[in-house]
This record gives sequence, C-alpha cells and structure tokens, in this order.
Amino acid sequence: MESYVFLLSIAIILISTKILGDVTNRVNLTQVVGALLAGVLLGPSCLGLITETDFLAKTAEIGVILLMFTAGLDTDINEMKKNSAACLAAAVMGVILPLIAGTACYYFFLIPGSRSYNEILKAVFVGVALTATSVSITVEALREMGKLDGKVGSAILGAAVIDDIIGIIVLTLVISMKDSGVSVSGILIKILLYGVTMLALGYLINRFHDSIDRNLGKRRITTYIVAACFIVSYATETFFGIADITGAYLLGLFFSQHRVKKEVARKITVPSYLFFSPIFFASVGLKVELGSLTAKMFVFSLLLIAAAFAAKVIGCALGAKICGFTVRESVQVGVGMVSRGEVALIMAQKGFAVGLVDAAIFPPIVLMVIATTVITPIVLRRIMCDNMDEASAKE
Repeated sequence: MESYVFLLSIAIILISTKILGDVTNRVNLTQVVGALLAGVLLGPSCLGLITETDFLAKTAEIGVILLMFTAGLDTDINEMKKNSAACLAAAVMGVILPLIAGTACYYFFLIPGSRSYNEILKAVFVGVALTATSVSITVEALREMGKLDGKVGSAILGAAVIDDIIGIIVLTLVISMKDSGVSVSGILIKILLYGVTMLALGYLINRFHDSIDRNLGKRRITTYIVAACFIVSYATETFFGIADITGAYLLGLFFSQHRVKKEVARKITVPSYLFFSPIFFASVGLKVELGSLTAKMFVFSLLLIAAAFAAKVIGCALGAKICGFTVRESVQVGVGMVSRGEVALIMAQKGFAVGLVDAAIFPPIVLMVIATTVITPIVLRRIMCDNMDEASAKE
C-alpha cells in the first residue's frame, strides 16, 4: 500500500514554521530563524517527528531556486554595477580568511604537529568548507527588512555569486590533490564557458526587451520565465558544475530591468512563501544530528563555528571597506555572507566521497552550517535595525 506520510510531514512543517516564525518575529527576530528552529525541533536531534526524505529534499531544492530567482528579480542591477569592485574584494577576502581559519582549527586542535600529507589535506578541506557562502537565508532576512535592493544587499548578492565561483575552483584544486582523476584545467574551462554562456543569455534577454514586455498581463509569460529558471538552474548544475541557485539568481537578475518582473515576482512569491520556502528552511534544520558528537568533537564544533563566523565577517568586511564602504556597511556585508547553508553541505559531501572528510568530522561541519545559518539573520537584523533607528533619529 502506498504511503501518504509525506502529506502529514508537509502539514507539520507548514504549521510549525508558521507558528515559530510568528514567535520569533514577536521577539524582534526574523521569521526565517523560527523556520530553521522548527526544522531542528522536528528533526532527529529533538522530537524526531520528521526525517529528511528524497521528496522533502527535492521540494526544498525547488524552494531555494525560487527564492534566489526572486532575489535576482528584486536586485538593483545598477547598484550592483556601482559596487562591483566591493563585490569582488569581499568575495576574495571572504574566501582567503575562512580557508586559513578552518585549516588552522583542524590542524592545531585535532592533529597538532602532524606532518602526514593526508591529514594536512583533510585540514585544508575543512578550510574549504568554511569558504562557502549561501545567501538564501540572508535574502529572506533582507527582504523582510526591505533592504534587499539597497547598497549593502546588492553587494552581498554580487559577492555571493563570485564567492561561489571561487569556492568551486578552490574545492577542485584540493580534491585534485587527493584524486588525480579530477582535472583543474577542465573545471576552469567549464567556468569560463559558463560565464560566456550567461553573458550571451543576458544579452539576448536584453535584446528582446520590448518583445518580452509586450506580454505583460498575459498568464503564459510567468510560466515561460519560471520554466526558463528551472532549465537554467539544471544546466548550471549539470553541465558546468556550479550551484543551481547561481543560475537561478543570474536569470532573475537579467529580468530585473523588465516591466514583467513585478508580475512574475508577485505570482511566484505566493507558492514560494506558502509552500516551498518553509520546507526549504525546515529542511536545513532537519540535517542537525547531535547524537554522534563526542565531547572533543563538540568542542571542535564550537571552535569551528567561532572561526566560521569571525573569518567571514572580518574577511568580507575588509574587502568592502577597502572599496569605500563605511565601517557599518562593511560589517553588514560581512555578516550577510556568514551563512554557509546547503553549499557547505554539498562541499562536505564531496569531501566525504573522496575520503577528505571523516565520519567523525561530518557532524561538526553540519553543526557549523546550522549555527551560521541561524546566527546570520539574528545578527543581521540587529545591525540593520540599529542603522535604521539611527537614520530615523537623525530625521
């Protein structure tokens, strides 16, 4: 007999994320935090009511793709162009410092003084996991505060896209040191081809600007654009080895200057907000499993969380400050880049597959991902709201 338990799981997730989202919103936190906590409470570490299934994982993936696509639609492309240097600097510094911090945490805490090539390579890979950035959580927090299309929001989104590309290159380099079958030059060629392909797609969408906008008000235009979003996401991940959310965000960015963008965003937001996004946020929390953590690994987890937060904030903030951002804006960019999300988990899984991540190290990495994902919207709202309060006081 076919099981319909997934229907009950969906209902529990939707209700719990809504209730906890309202609770966290009342205590001046973003609703995203409540949705993440709902996943932790429902998952194996607490109540154990829901386990992650293939259906939930795929639904969550649709949720994050739609989330990043709408983020692209909401981005001010002119603001992003103006801050392109800051995006690049923040991304580069936001990779270098976490790479060093993660490597140092593993080496000095777990294998001090070791000269083993494999162990040192494992230490470097933990650093690679810390270089990841996933701004899907940050996007929702910024949208709640109305800051997504501002100077800081545009810088965060631009830096995150560049960070994703740099992260893939670094990941490939490290894996190639373990697996001689991985071609670094092949990956670099793929990334170059991806850049050319997306530029060509952006040109075509801009070239047929008037033809696209003539369909404003017609139902089919949203269907076609959403279908294009999934096609681009699929091609980005499958043919170029880059995160599918990068393709979704870039396509949204290409349509951000079209008049149809408001209609498309309005129609996508409803199913995304009601169904897909809650499942995505909860699915992140469901990945928390603390049962296998030893006391030593728990301490290592705390150290890794501190390093992940501090290195990303300092690195990205330095990059933004060098390019003319104020100290407050630089810190806001740094905090917005802290969340590791599914990108770090994917990196960890790739490392596990080639023997660079042990079974004992996987739980601390997952805990780091969850902690940075929960902490980011809390701290971001605090520093953003303080800035808004100061602006109001001056007026």
